[in-house]
Amino acid sequence: MFSSRFCAHVSTLALLSTLSPAYAQVLASNDDLETVIVTGERTEADQPDRVETVTQAQAQQDINVVDTEDMLQDLPSIFVRKRHFGDTQDPVATRTSGVGESARNLIYVDGIEVSTPIGNNNSATGSPHFGIAAPEDVSSIDVLYGPFAAEYAGNSIGAVINITTKMPDHFEIYADALGAVQDFSLYSTNMAPETSQLSGGIGDKEGNFSWRLSANHLDSNAQPLSLVTLSQPAITSTAGTVVTGGIPGLARTGTPIDIVGVGDIEHQVQDTDTLKLAYDFDNGWEVAYTASLFHQFDDSITETYLRDPLGNPVYTGSVNSNGYNDNIAPSSFSGNMYDWEQTHLAQGLSLKSEEKGDLQWEIVASDYAYLTDNEHIPTAALPGALPGGTGGGGTNTSMNGTGWYTVDAKGVWRGWTDNEVSFGLHRDQEDLSQIKYNTSNWLTATATSTATDASGRTATDALWLQDIWSVMPDLKATLGVRAEDWRAYDGYNYSTSPALSVNQPTLHTSDVSPKASLAWAAWSNWTLTASYGEAFRMPTVTELYQAITTGTQLTVPNPNLKPERDDSYDLSAEYKADQSVLRLSLFREDITNALLSQSAPLIPGSTTLYSYVQNVNRTRAQGVELVGSQRDAFIDRLDLSGSITYVNGRTVKDIAFPAAVGKYIPQLPKLRGEAVVSYRALDDLTLTLTGHYSDRSFGTIDNSDPVSTTFQGFGGYTTLDTRARYQFNDNWTFAAGVDNITNDEYFVYHPFPQRTFVMELHYAL
Repeated sequence: MFSSRFCAHVSTLALLSTLSPAYAQVLASNDDLETVIVTGERTEADQPDRVETVTQAQAQQDINVVDTEDMLQDLPSIFVRKRHFGDTQDPVATRTSGVGESARNLIYVDGIEVSTPIGNNNSATGSPHFGIAAPEDVSSIDVLYGPFAAEYAGNSIGAVINITTKMPDHFEIYADALGAVQDFSLYSTNMAPETSQLSGGIGDKEGNFSWRLSANHLDSNAQPLSLVTLSQPAITSTAGTVVTGGIPGLARTGTPIDIVGVGDIEHQVQDTDTLKLAYDFDNGWEVAYTASLFHQFDDSITETYLRDPLGNPVYTGSVNSNGYNDNIAPSSFSGNMYDWEQTHLAQGLSLKSEEKGDLQWEIVASDYAYLTDNEHIPTAALPGALPGGTGGGGTNTSMNGTGWYTVDAKGVWRGWTDNEVSFGLHRDQEDLSQIKYNTSNWLTATATSTATDASGRTATDALWLQDIWSVMPDLKATLGVRAEDWRAYDGYNYSTSPALSVNQPTLHTSDVSPKASLAWAAWSNWTLTASYGEAFRMPTVTELYQAITTGTQLTVPNPNLKPERDDSYDLSAEYKADQSVLRLSLFREDITNALLSQSAPLIPGSTTLYSYVQNVNRTRAQGVELVGSQRDAFIDRLDLSGSITYVNGRTVKDIAFPAAVGKYIPQLPKLRGEAVVSYRALDDLTLTLTGHYSDRSFGTIDNSDPVSTTFQGFGGYTTLDTRARYQFNDNWTFAAGVDNITNDEYFVYHPFPQRTFVMELHYAL
């Protein structure tokens, strides 16, 4: 259950929330101008942000949903880097930030923060934990774009994603069976990885009490996520064991390489079990509790293309491939293998008043705990280290004890004619514990010594106030302010080789960020909106205490990172009628002290460059977004929707690495879009065709990677997905579809899925 420290903060904020009305002004409301009401459980107040919503019914109709994050794929300017079904390293990119800036998004499931606040990257330490919510349990997803709401921290620079799961209003039971198979071919790899998923749930409402219990089981096999490559020497040679199977290619920098195998071929087994309880008191208050247990076992294997003269597979040693001599280190293949086991527990508790009356209250608390998180990687050479072999040395990286909690207390005052005032208090704390052990046998993972140890904490206390003022019947102004007090403390780094043991300094900063928005119902069906928001995105614990090994020296690059300061602007014109929506938005984002990974010297006076997180002096992203939808377009039952986003994102100032100035922001494509055509052929049959497009981007801050159609490149793509869904009766539904039906072969650093067939059978009572 909740820890004592967590419960203490719940009690403290509950007490302090009674003092918050002192900050509210006596102002009134007018509803002649429409404003968006967020339907997620984290807020009942109107927000100045633009909100896009996808419901489960929409997703079931148009999208081959296997994972919850699939429901986001058709929303404007949103890209989820999901490499395969069940991927747990699936960060969200927005119109101004790439997949490496995961900390610029806030993601909640029923008020539980599942965006990983301990990291800012596209790996496991920064990617969101969508697996806590099974797709069949989701009711709707609301996406708020930009840092324009005072309620949310600076991590809302990109977007706030509120996922709401459903609760029954009568007895219900459901079951779902899904199967998928991918036709994958790349270089010398030809395979058909399969995925299966079984899910079910039961729930009821009896009087004031409602409950839901659900389970989801996913068994997923993936295509290779990495290539094993060798740098091609400048001259040919006769040295080394002659091998066959190597394939000449290019690295993303344009240099020649030899492709000698593939790795990170994952097999994942995931189970999500969720209990959700709610009770409606007679006085109008409601209490709800959610607990979700996520367990995963992920084992990854590798495959070599190389064969010696006797036909034996080659994994290591001095080889001669295609006339060039190179040495294959044991880690070239063994580093692409691992066994990874995780058990995470997410909990949320909320108490809120009824929606009637002038004043509403809500307290939301959440806790996310890494109960078990261990990754075993071999360092010994293959084939001995292969499962079924002798094993050999390796490492075990444990993140047991890592986690975070959040507490929010807020109120909404609607007691006056022209104003709606909302206010709140916030507390969060993040704990990092990451220890790497040396093991004598990576298969048994028995620790022999500690290799590295990184730990630390961050915490934020915040107070916010927001007023939506109906200046005139057709004009609404929103003014908000957020005050934050942030600390980073208990930072510690240890290493045995090279020797290091250091307690990192405590950091502290206090910031105030204003927000403002003006919405004018200029003409019938047209609304013009101008928004401004300042936000401070605080450094994460992994950014502060990440250890870098450089030869014989291990250095913590910068435990004194500064917060990112963002100034965002948005000007939009929206037309909204019964059957259609059209919106044009101009946007700009200026970030000072942007936290990005870049190359720079670690040692003063050195000319050797290493890549690590630094404060980049200034970046800018500006562009235009066009969004539209039309129901019953051209003919009855034909629905169209889509969007296109153009962004010019550049590094404006970078004293540490001048080569980056004027170059494109990493991992941010200039042009991205999607289009959905859905035809309700019959009352019970819907046919959908969806297209997604992105041009290429760069993986390096100085854009020194001109080749995008290769491993580690960020290539463009055009994919088409199809789906047909038929409802037999009130209980049974069948759906089938094909993702990437044109079989576009592309890389977003990793090789992405090729043509994939999906079938699903659903029962609901």
